[in-house]
Amino acid sequence: MDDSPKPPSDPTPPLPPPAQSHTGSPTDFLKGVVGKRVIVRLTSGVDYRGILSCLDGFMNIALEQTEEHVNGIVTNRYGDAFIRGNNVLYISAAEPI
Repeated sequence: MDDSPKPPSDPTPPLPPPAQSHTGSPTDFLKGVVGKRVIVRLTSGVDYRGILSCLDGFMNIALEQTEEHVNGIVTNRYGDAFIRGNNVLYISAAEPI
């Protein structure tokens, strides 16, 4: 018989840190990021990063100083870019708001 101590059985993984509570609507978020750097992910998986100039109710987006990223690699740079809203998967802030 082996009297050596056995390792503890599958310990419970630590709990994730509590999520920051964000109060506000998506509209509030979008108003807060106008004029700031954002990341726009298209349904095709391509990212556009730039300064959000404006957007409308259809999520049509105008970006300034835009970079196109495919698989994390910059593939093009544009002064201004206009993205049709039906292609947008999400918009996220690239800097703290």
